[in-house]
Amino acid sequence: MITKQELDNLVSKYETEDFIKDDPIQFIHKYPQKEDAELAGFIASLFAYGNRKMFIAKLNNLFERADNKISDYIKAGDFSNLKGFEYRFSKDNDIIPIFETLNKLYFESKGLEELFEYGYKQDNDIYKMLKTVVDYFYSRAPKTAGQGFYHMIPNPENGGAMKRMNMFLRWMVRKPPVDLGIWTFIKPKDLLIPLDVHVARVSRNMGLLTRKSNDFKAVIELTSKLRELCPEDPVKYDFAMFAFGVELNKKKN
Repeated sequence: MITKQELDNLVSKYETEDFIKDDPIQFIHKYPQKEDAELAGFIASLFAYGNRKMFIAKLNNLFERADNKISDYIKAGDFSNLKGFEYRFSKDNDIIPIFETLNKLYFESKGLEELFEYGYKQDNDIYKMLKTVVDYFYSRAPKTAGQGFYHMIPNPENGGAMKRMNMFLRWMVRKPPVDLGIWTFIKPKDLLIPLDVHVARVSRNMGLLTRKSNDFKAVIELTSKLRELCPEDPVKYDFAMFAFGVELNKKKN
């Protein structure tokens, strides 16, 4: 199994500002205002699957449609220029309802942070928080919303890893230079690892994960193992596993 020192060395090497330019986290760094940053981060996280270059290009197009003023765009409530906009499984009838729900959220409350915090403080439990957030969107989904809507906002009750939501939380909660650290109602020690197929494969190669399925139980197992290495900030090793995967690919090539 890889050692804590080896992991910490990889974190030091890769958790730098240079990481930002090729990662979807780049979008939150384009907005100095907190409300813009959290909205940009949430939206970017929903699209962050598949080929990285493709979804970053798609997100650039999306933010251009919003004139790169995402908070103003959401609050204005006119999403007619998203007609015809799609990405992989999600068509415009899946994407527009998400924006319409965000519009209602910011009209009715202080927005995403208040929604996530309300869910978390029910029982100081991330799973229940994610369920609260998902329920908010599902309860407002029109009948025209298709499977693409539910792919972008997956239900934790289905047992999936909830990778993109956990990634968004990492962005909001962990401290800079890469993450923003603008939400304080959750401590970094309580975050869950954003688990995708790459992190899962690398963590097994490292000897950190034994579960074969890439599901929520694997998220709990891996996060628990990482907490043994760094109780106060286990998710920092997301960078190490990314780096380890990069280095393995270089060796193969």
